[in-house]
Amino acid sequence: MTKNAGGQRFVKMHGLGNDFVVLDAVTGAPDLTPERIRLLADRHFGVGCDQVLVVLPSTEPGVDFGYRIFNADGTEVQQCGNGARCFARYVRDEGLSAKPTLTVRTMGGIITLSLQDDGEVVVNMGLVRWDPGAIPFLAERETRLYTLDVGGRPVEMSVLSLGNPHAVVIVADVERAPVADDGPLIERHARFPQGVNVGFMQIIDRGTIRLRVHERGAGETLACGSGACAAVVAGRERGLLDDDVLVHVRGGRLRVRYDGAGPVWMRGPAQRVYEGWFCEQR
Repeated sequence: MTKNAGGQRFVKMHGLGNDFVVLDAVTGAPDLTPERIRLLADRHFGVGCDQVLVVLPSTEPGVDFGYRIFNADGTEVQQCGNGARCFARYVRDEGLSAKPTLTVRTMGGIITLSLQDDGEVVVNMGLVRWDPGAIPFLAERETRLYTLDVGGRPVEMSVLSLGNPHAVVIVADVERAPVADDGPLIERHARFPQGVNVGFMQIIDRGTIRLRVHERGAGETLACGSGACAAVVAGRERGLLDDDVLVHVRGGRLRVRYDGAGPVWMRGPAQRVYEGWFCEQR
């Protein structure tokens, strides 16, 4: 990362209100520790964001960039759909690549990002994983629905991975859903050894859902791209949704496509907000 007397350069971005501090490790080397990440993400003493994204040079043939994602609490995670769209926009804006489609290595696997003429980004999120060991989730066998004890109550949910773990709960009214109460309880449930993102989905019709997501290490965010994909996959597997679904989140709308066999596709906006220099704390 480029440095000067004022600190280190960053770009602030968001995807439907899910906001990020993006750092360039292609032309420089950011000094990142969990403590520094928490400070960057702090909305009172730092820049403020849900996640910190780091753009890395590629280390393998056929891959354009690497990509690391850190939650506001300093923990590293495997995948972030809204972050992926911002990643594509950042790479183009910063002149790091003019390719219309990028292949990017994340901790959760390889994804492809395509910047559209209207400024939106299409993300190939890869294949769904249901195997409990790959999520990871403690279960005796693989199934499409599980019932967990959450605060002394049975809660039915789908559990899957899209490079990061997701639990999806169907609710009658997303605005009345117990996101603040059940979200943290499910995130830290003993059967999720690495935590989990928790989606609360209201089905409007076969092509439309409303969604709120409690993200591990960040709490509820205005949007979660991988959470939107996980919700559509869960709904389709239960026979409740079609292949193409419009997902309404608190920050706006995403379009998700899943045909039941291939990869999951997501389309949505990515917005650059401002850039600046993060000063060292004295």
